[in-house]
Amino acid sequence: MFFDDRLATVLRHRADGEAAARTQFRQLLDLLGNRPHGSGGDESLLAAAWLRLSALGEIIPANDRAGIVQETGWRFRNPELAAHLAEDEPAVASAAIARADLTEDDWTALIPRLPIRARGFLRRRQELPSGAEALLEQLGVADRGLPVPEARLDASNEAIGGVFFNDEQELVSDRDTKALSVSEPNLEEVDPPLGDFTPEEVPDSPIEKAPSAPSAPNRISPSEIEKSEIAELVERIAQFRKDRVPSSASGESSPRLPLDENLGERGQRASVFGFSADTRGRIDWAEQEVAPMVIGKRLTEPRQIGSVVAPNAITRAFAGHQPIRSEMLTFDGAPAIAGDWVVDAQPRFEPATGRFEGYLGRMRRPLFAAHNTASAEADRIRQLLHELRTPVNALQGFAEIIQQQLFGPAPNEYRALAANIASDSARILAGFDELERLARLESGVMALPEGSSDIGSIIQHMTAQLQPVLAPRMAGFVLDQESTEPLFVGIDHDDAEAMIWRIMGTLAGCCAASENLQLSIKVRAKKASIQWYLPAQLEAEDKPFAADINSSTDGLSAGLFGAGFSLRLARAEARSAGGELSIDEARLTLTLPILPPALTEADSGPSSDQAQKAADDSQTKG
Repeated sequence: MFFDDRLATVLRHRADGEAAARTQFRQLLDLLGNRPHGSGGDESLLAAAWLRLSALGEIIPANDRAGIVQETGWRFRNPELAAHLAEDEPAVASAAIARADLTEDDWTALIPRLPIRARGFLRRRQELPSGAEALLEQLGVADRGLPVPEARLDASNEAIGGVFFNDEQELVSDRDTKALSVSEPNLEEVDPPLGDFTPEEVPDSPIEKAPSAPSAPNRISPSEIEKSEIAELVERIAQFRKDRVPSSASGESSPRLPLDENLGERGQRASVFGFSADTRGRIDWAEQEVAPMVIGKRLTEPRQIGSVVAPNAITRAFAGHQPIRSEMLTFDGAPAIAGDWVVDAQPRFEPATGRFEGYLGRMRRPLFAAHNTASAEADRIRQLLHELRTPVNALQGFAEIIQQQLFGPAPNEYRALAANIASDSARILAGFDELERLARLESGVMALPEGSSDIGSIIQHMTAQLQPVLAPRMAGFVLDQESTEPLFVGIDHDDAEAMIWRIMGTLAGCCAASENLQLSIKVRAKKASIQWYLPAQLEAEDKPFAADINSSTDGLSAGLFGAGFSLRLARAEARSAGGELSIDEARLTLTLPILPPALTEADSGPSSDQAQKAADDSQTKG
C-alpha cells in the first residue's frame, strides 16, 4: 500500500525567501486544487495547508499570485480552493474564477457562497454549465464591467512598435522588457470588470498602459497618453452597448406572470408620470421610474417660444405663460417612454417676485394607446398560460385514468399516488385561472359582470363557515354590523362570494392561536365599508400585497400563490366593481358602492336570510 505524503512533505519545508515562497505557493495550489487531496485525508494536515496558503498570500504580491493561479500546469478541481481564492484581492479572485475547472454540481453549490464581486466575474466565462448559468440568472448576477472591445488594439510587441511603458509612464524599448517582466496575459482572464471595484481596488494591468499608436521612438507626450486611454474607454462603451442590444429588434420580450406586485411594471411601457420643466421647455425633473429617460427632453424648442407664429399649442402656452390642457406630444427614445403622450401642466411663478419659473404637470398615455398596450400584454399572458395548461391537463387526465382504473386494475398504492397527482393538477389549473384573471383585471381588459348581491349576508355566512375551522385554535372573527338590513352592491353573487372568500380565507389562514380579528360592516357616503383587523403575521409584512405567506391553518387555502397574491386579486376585483381594497394602520378596508334602492327592489330576489325564514315557515305549516 502506498501513502500520499506530498502535502506533509511540502509543509515540512519553510519558505524563507521570496523564490521559495512562490514555489511553495504553487505546490499548495497543485495539491489542494486536485480533488482527492482537497476533499479528503488528514483534517489537521489540510487545515495546516490552508493556513500556510493564507500566510504565503501575505508575502507574495497580489499580481504575482494572480499570475501563478493563471498558470496551466496544475489542476484546479476543488471548489473549496475556488471559494478560498474568491475571498482574496480582486486580481486573484478574477484569476481563480476564470481558472477553476468544476462540475455543474460544484458550481451550483459554490455560487451562493461566493462574494458578490466574485459572482460578477463568472459572467465573463463562456463555458459555464447550464445549471450554473440558470442559478446566476435567478440570483440576478450580471457583469457590470465594460467588456473588452472586439477590435481592441493588440498589446503585443509588434503592435506597439517594440516599446512598452514602465511604472512612471516612460517609454522603453523592447531590450528593457526583460527587466520590466511585462507578459502578455489572456485578456478574458486578467482584465476584471471595472464596475465591481472602487478605484482603489482596480488591479494594475499592463494592457491599460499600452498606447494606441506611438509615433515617437523614445517618449510619448501626456496628451497622447490621455487620448489613448479615452479612446480605449470609448471602445469599451461601444462594445458594452453592442452586447446589450436586445435579441429582438421589435422590442418584444417574454410576458411576465403577475406574481409579484413590485415586478409588474418593470420592462413595460410607462403610462403616466409627473414632471417639471424650466422656462425654456426642458424637463428638469420627473418621477423616479422614468427620470433617466425623460429628463433633458423638451416640450418645445426655445427658439420657437419667441417666434411670431407659434407652431403648436404647447409653444403658444409657453409664450403666454398659460396652462397646458390635454395637448399631444410625441417622444422618441427608450421603448418605455416612446410614443404619444397627453400633457397637462400649470405654469409656476415665484411667490415673491412673480417671475415665471416653468411648468409643473403630468403626462399620460392616450386612452386608446393604453388600452391597446394592456390588451396585448393580457393576451400574451393568456397565450403563455394556455401553453402551461396543456401538459398539466395531460397529467391530470392520465392520473384520473389510473385512479379510476379505466384501462384495467391498478394497485391501491398507485391509485393513491394518482389521486394526489390529480388533486395537485387541479390546484395548479385553478392557480392558472387566478393568474389570468388578475392579469386581465389589472390591465383593464376584463371587468366583473354587473349583478346584485347582499354583501352583508355573504360576510355573515362566511364568518359562520370559518368559525368551526378556527375554533380549535381559539381564533376567529368578531363581527360588528351596524344594521341587519340588506346591503346590495353591483356585483354578481358568485363573484362577490369569491372575492370575500379570498379576503377572509387569507386572513383566517394567517391567524395565530387565540387571535380574534375584529370585523365591522358600515355604510359611509353611499358606500359599504367593511374593515378587518390584520392578523399579526400579515401586519408585520412591509408590503402585505406582495407577501408570500402561505396558510398556516389546515383546510384553509385562499390561493395557490400566497396571501399577497390573493389580496391583490381581491383588490383588482374590487376596483373593477368601482370600489377599493386598501390597508391603513393594521386594518384592511373594502369599500364598494351601494346600489340604489330602486334597482335592488326590482332586480333582486329575497335575501338568503329571508329565503331561509320562508323555508322554515313553510315547513312548520306543513
